[in-house]
Amino acid sequence: MSTKSTVSATILAGAVATALASFASAAPMTEAEAAAATAAGKEKCYGVSLAGMNDCAAGPGTTCQGTSTVDFQGNAWTLVPGGTCTSIKVPGDRTGSLEPLTRDVPS
Repeated sequence: MSTKSTVSATILAGAVATALASFASAAPMTEAEAAAATAAGKEKCYGVSLAGMNDCAAGPGTTCQGTSTVDFQGNAWTLVPGGTCTSIKVPGDRTGSLEPLTRDVPS
């Protein structure tokens, strides 16, 4: 095997390993993880995450972590410190919600 082939194979192996690690970390939150977050004083806050940054499933258009497709998607949630959700401001003079919203939901 030439040096060029060895370097290419090494780069490819690194890229595959990185992709697999990213995929593994995007798994849906388990019940134990959700319970631990609640115990740590976190709460689900809808409509405040950027596209691809939601924490878990919320409804149509989201199946697990990182699957929201629009910024501030109303049915996508992220964990925030308890008691702060409704004070989080997003563009358009809107705030976070403790319940799923119908705004900005992809069709």
